[in-house]
Amino acid sequence: MTAGQAGPSTGESGSEPLWRRSARQLAASYAEGSATPAEVLEAVVEHAEQVDRRLNVFAHRAFDAARRSAAASGERWRAGTPLSAYDGVPLTVKDNIPVAAMPCAWGSRLYADRTPERDELCVGRLRAGGWVILGKSNVSEFTLGLGNVSTLLHGTTRNPWNPALTTGASTGGGAAAVAAGVGPVALGTDGGGSIRWPAGYCGLVALKPTLGRVARLDGLPTVLHDLEVIAPAARTVADLSALLGAVAGPDARDRRSLGVPDGPAFRGRPLRIRMVGRFGDYPVEPEITASLTAAADRLSALGHRVESGEVPFDFGRFDTHWRTIGTTGLAWLMRRHPDWRAAVGDIYPPMVEHGRSLSAADYVDALDAFRDLFAQLADFFTGTDLLLTPVAGAMPWAADQLAPPYQRVFTGIANATGVPALSLPGPPSPAGLPIGFQLVGPYGADRALLDLASDYEAAYGWADRWPAVAAPLPKGARA
Repeated sequence: MTAGQAGPSTGESGSEPLWRRSARQLAASYAEGSATPAEVLEAVVEHAEQVDRRLNVFAHRAFDAARRSAAASGERWRAGTPLSAYDGVPLTVKDNIPVAAMPCAWGSRLYADRTPERDELCVGRLRAGGWVILGKSNVSEFTLGLGNVSTLLHGTTRNPWNPALTTGASTGGGAAAVAAGVGPVALGTDGGGSIRWPAGYCGLVALKPTLGRVARLDGLPTVLHDLEVIAPAARTVADLSALLGAVAGPDARDRRSLGVPDGPAFRGRPLRIRMVGRFGDYPVEPEITASLTAAADRLSALGHRVESGEVPFDFGRFDTHWRTIGTTGLAWLMRRHPDWRAAVGDIYPPMVEHGRSLSAADYVDALDAFRDLFAQLADFFTGTDLLLTPVAGAMPWAADQLAPPYQRVFTGIANATGVPALSLPGPPSPAGLPIGFQLVGPYGADRALLDLASDYEAAYGWADRWPAVAAPLPKGARA
């Protein structure tokens, strides 16, 4: 069975438990009546209880509310009135995306008592389609962690492939959940790589969409200007596309969402792809270089022209200004909280001090640099279709430790310029750890990236690879 396709018409795919089924397979099961949303939810919850003891993927569990949602979904399917094809499919939502009546702590003790009264727009769209929210996934504090999810409030999230290691960044809880079988998809955000790094380290596919592809309203305070976007992660490209389709679209109240183009169509012709394996003087660990080279060979085998080349933008200028937005945004946020120092993690006071040391002119300098970088990329994409890079420069490290500086250099350019970027699983390391590669496209090219990803997945699928922590329990055993 090809990854992403619907399975046979049984409650389980062969001997596979319900929690291992993709969103697309679950949708097919509901439509044909071979499984119900309630049955699936109970299988996922039982499995979540097993794996979460080792991985700590949740900031808040909403299993009782999910049961009520699944029961209502089952009634709709029985009546022939599902809200969407994916009515009843379970997922996690990152704990920096407000969900009404659920805590939204943003990974911080400063927000531990906050329970929003309103859904963020994207969550409202999920509810309108009948998706079932399992709970809030663990997140780096303020989504500004340095390469891990390890907070004073909710502890450390661990990588399903090796629980001693990190998941990579602020959407690490959602990525760990999907990789371990706690829901087939996760809704997160990406403000600098924070869904692409965890996807790369957990063996998933994830998209940082074009700025405005998913309209935003009723979210948390904006500390990253317009760099941070709603972003989906999944085990399969079909599931990723389904989740993106559920939340994407304009809204008149978010001017960034108005007039986002559909972008170029890539399918049906060989693509021109530039591979850049290193940015500036930052090192890249050898396992990652080897995987990237192998991924480039795979793309070439699919008929595309992959050529090595230089960074197609002023990386030095990007590197100079990258920290400005996040640290000034954090300094601005802390003005609301006079007693913030005693509540936050150790890495944040230096960030706040750095932000306070900058001026309004420094902030405008950064925005001006990002506009120039967008123009440079736009020029590049007139002669080349895609940019191919590693997702990260480092293999995952200890789960409660910070990343080396070279880990995070490849992803921020897509956030600074608003263009889409996709993380795909490449060949794993010799030890079997997942390694992701990144494809960056022109503004609006989200669908084109997903089309290429679908072709790549059909030839080099990864969805049948599961970490040991997600092994099904022996029949009759209890978690």
